[in-house]
Amino acid sequence: MSDAMTATIAVPPSVQAPTAAVGAALRAFVARGKEIRLSPLWKQAFAGKRKDHRYYDIVEDTMHPEITHRYLMITDQLSQAGTVQPFFVTSIDMAEGVSAGVKSWIDTVRRAWPTFLRARVLMVGCVAGEGVLDGDVTWQMQCIPVLKDALVEEAYKLGAGLIVFKEFRASHRAVLDRLQADGFVRVPSMPMTRLNFDFASFDEYLSKKLGSATRKNLRRKFKAIDAADPIELTVSTNIEAEVDELYPLYLQIYEKSSMHFEKLTPEFLVQLGRAMPDKVRYFVWRQNGRPVAFSICTIDGDTICDEYIGIDYQSSVSAGLYHYTFRDIVNWALRNGLKAYASTGLCYDPKLHLKQELVPLDLYVRHRSAIGNFVMKYIVRWLDPTRHDKTLAEFSNYADL
Repeated sequence: MSDAMTATIAVPPSVQAPTAAVGAALRAFVARGKEIRLSPLWKQAFAGKRKDHRYYDIVEDTMHPEITHRYLMITDQLSQAGTVQPFFVTSIDMAEGVSAGVKSWIDTVRRAWPTFLRARVLMVGCVAGEGVLDGDVTWQMQCIPVLKDALVEEAYKLGAGLIVFKEFRASHRAVLDRLQADGFVRVPSMPMTRLNFDFASFDEYLSKKLGSATRKNLRRKFKAIDAADPIELTVSTNIEAEVDELYPLYLQIYEKSSMHFEKLTPEFLVQLGRAMPDKVRYFVWRQNGRPVAFSICTIDGDTICDEYIGIDYQSSVSAGLYHYTFRDIVNWALRNGLKAYASTGLCYDPKLHLKQELVPLDLYVRHRSAIGNFVMKYIVRWLDPTRHDKTLAEFSNYADL
């Protein structure tokens, strides 16, 4: 690569030599975190998204030091255009989220073969949250061949047996479905949910969208909370002074969950607001000065996304707090002119009754070798976590998964 080109696209000198090419124009380079932050390409990565390059920096700086983070820079030597695709390497248990019956069978096999369905994986996307492709659709289409070839090469270098595109929305299918011609299998991941605001107030939502049994249940919960000591809500972009109080509430949610993914850190929670005050809102509910719940939300255009929640299950009003926080967030969003509410995956039963719809997230999976992939593409379908959550099938748009 010439000195002139290096200066133009600001590729740090320690970045690896090109790992793949398409035609004579596109090149892929792999960079580490400290290196990618020197590049103008990174400063504009995922611009306009609720989780832009700043979010990836926070994740790498504050979570899971054992995870290997890398960044694939794809550049056009002719136009000097380019984008960045983050990826990381970690070890996973592929049996996470399967049914009890399947898990029992897997545990039996593991008595003789401890590493069965445990793998070192190269994942394209984000450690904490869904994946996004950088650039516009035309650019993404051009980049798919070089992206695929570079990832296979990196998987060999980093000792990863599997390559997984992690939790990409269905809007990316027009691009990512092309991977299936190269041995990737698309399987559904645990979806997000969404509620469009085709109502002007929460009371209108109750009467217009919900069934009588759900309305009665919610009003009973709200009445019980209102009868207790008053709860005060604050909305801010900074919880640095409060994080020691709030983090234990997050841990209660994390430990209660039947499926464990990334475990957040106090530093991560604080840095979100510090680095992304334009995107992040902290909702904190206090009773008698003590926090009983909190939620970290991000703003995605006209949508508020409920990302992370904490609840004090020792509180006397804990039974109704989930729905209480949902009501307050929706009311705040309506007052601020937003048009929809979205939530991350899991905890689907209340979301079903609240008439939210599913937002499909896809995994694209392949083994780095052709022989290994011949077996893997059949096994991976049986490990689809959505097959084992009976509530998902009750959503009206379940077929979209």
